[in-house]
Amino acid sequence: MCGIAGFISLTGSLVVNGQRALDVMSDLIAHRGPDGHGTWISDDGTVGLAHRRLAIIDLSDDASQPMSGEAGRTIAFNGEVYNYRELRDRFTSYRYRTNSDTETILAAHNALAAKAPTVLRGMFAYGLWDPVRERLTLVRDRFGIKPLYYTVANETLWFASEAKALLPFLDSVSTDAAALAEYLTFQYTIGEQTLFKNIKQLMPAHTLVVEHGTVSIERYWDITYEVDFGRSESFFVDGIRHLLVESVDLHLRSDVEVGAYISGGIDSSLLGVLASRRKGPGMKGFHGRFLEHPGYDESEYARAAASTMNAELFFSDISAADFVEHLRKVIYHLDYPVAGPGSFPQYMVSKHAADHVKVVLGGQGGDEVFGGYTRYLVAYLEQCIKAAIDGTYRDGNFVVTIESIVPNLGILREYKPLLQEFWREGLFGPLDQRFFRLIDRSTDMREEIDWTALDLARVKDSFFALFNNSSNVGHEAYFDKMTHFEFKTLMPALLHVEDRMSMAHGLESRVPLLDHPLVEFAATVPADVKFPGGKLKHLLRAAFHDSIPTEILGRRDKMGFPVPLKEWMSAETAGFVREIFSNLKSASREYVNADAVLRNYANTRQFSRKTWAILSLELWQQEFHDRASYFRSLVR
Repeated sequence: MCGIAGFISLTGSLVVNGQRALDVMSDLIAHRGPDGHGTWISDDGTVGLAHRRLAIIDLSDDASQPMSGEAGRTIAFNGEVYNYRELRDRFTSYRYRTNSDTETILAAHNALAAKAPTVLRGMFAYGLWDPVRERLTLVRDRFGIKPLYYTVANETLWFASEAKALLPFLDSVSTDAAALAEYLTFQYTIGEQTLFKNIKQLMPAHTLVVEHGTVSIERYWDITYEVDFGRSESFFVDGIRHLLVESVDLHLRSDVEVGAYISGGIDSSLLGVLASRRKGPGMKGFHGRFLEHPGYDESEYARAAASTMNAELFFSDISAADFVEHLRKVIYHLDYPVAGPGSFPQYMVSKHAADHVKVVLGGQGGDEVFGGYTRYLVAYLEQCIKAAIDGTYRDGNFVVTIESIVPNLGILREYKPLLQEFWREGLFGPLDQRFFRLIDRSTDMREEIDWTALDLARVKDSFFALFNNSSNVGHEAYFDKMTHFEFKTLMPALLHVEDRMSMAHGLESRVPLLDHPLVEFAATVPADVKFPGGKLKHLLRAAFHDSIPTEILGRRDKMGFPVPLKEWMSAETAGFVREIFSNLKSASREYVNADAVLRNYANTRQFSRKTWAILSLELWQQEFHDRASYFRSLVR
């Protein structure tokens, strides 16, 4: 795990002050790689690469980057290729000089050229210069676990692991209005735009090629739901069990110690148990908890998982004082606001974990791949009621019926406010419109945001185009459409948080549930096997019922790392939050009605994302927009 940056002239001319530019970008992402750094520039000064190293596999200096190989190809690589040993055995004609996974990427490109990313199993973002073809290739892994951003300025394409490293090359730091509209609606963006105008992300499973000044982008992998209706549930259970155990084994490949996040939920607990079986007793686990207010402490479940693992469990007791001290750092390391307030406790737990290990396993991906979000049950409850009223629920192959869903509704006990909001309008409408309503985070921000200045029609068009994309999900279940949409949108946003909050402390986070053979197999499972009667993560539970502690397997109250924001704002952090929102008013921020924010924030309902969305947006403005001259001065 590392950080990368670089540039290529689009005109073939020398990039003036290229070395200075590489040094600046490298310094801005130095936290990603505390173990070493290096730069490389082509002889004619038109191409440059920078690398910050977090040494995980092959700790020797021989594995330092940028790394050059056969035919003069040079690479700067961030991530891990878990099947690097198998690739070394496959590409035997390559003359290896190291034991690193980095060199197997060079070997793969030597043998397969543009198809090289398709044989890599892992998380990766890299830039590779081929002097023979005079071609720079940027690649991002299938799921977007590792980040990669780019911009074009002064007839040069600049790229980096974090958007902040590109700010020095922009003429101004401003907000992308289209991306902001998406963020305020979903709390993430659903395309290549970022909240920084003129900075784009290379989308997951894509390559960007610059050859003789021409920039082209192509997708090299995609997920399709080619459902296999001819198999029994036991077939899928056996397949999931085999593939996940194999994935965990691969994700444990490391020349340094590997620990695990232990949240107390199914995903992280299962991964911890499987890893401890492979590694033996004594694995280190890390858990964050809030003890200041009741209802936010899930540590008893983390203890149950650690006991099953025979692991040493480390607690991060997170307080309101931590929130005040570290929130600005969280926003800085995120680059721009994304997802919910869970980034803050993740930052704190990662900070603690980095004191003990260099690598941790995390449970991201389980909810999107196996169906773990309560909103799927809410969506199906509405459809079951509609079908029962219409007398059609026994027609065809129904995933959930009114009879089968009733025993599973207890999980909705704490979600009555969500149900009230969901059913406030549009009951029994078209499926795509109902799901949009279910994930729309903007419904309680009507006063605070100037929506007339934002293009909401475009947001909806982008949503419907992806949700109804029949090339990925044909005429299959509503469940597949929902999980596919979030696989393509919410999951990359959560991975953004996973990467930034761990790498802020030079910690590598690995996600074994996002191994592409496992994900591809899961996409063949019929929805009535994944989600029978509305049972969340049924397939994962069935495959590993004997591995997950019974206390965790049977719980219905997993909260997903909630933060007691409402309680804090009523007491401990009230002054801090009011000061930030008062600055928002004095700064007269575009798109935001500061008077409404100050008037309403204290009365926000519990677990509402409104306050977090606007608070992080204002801090982002302060950290980057208000300091634009500082970033520009770095290369002037």
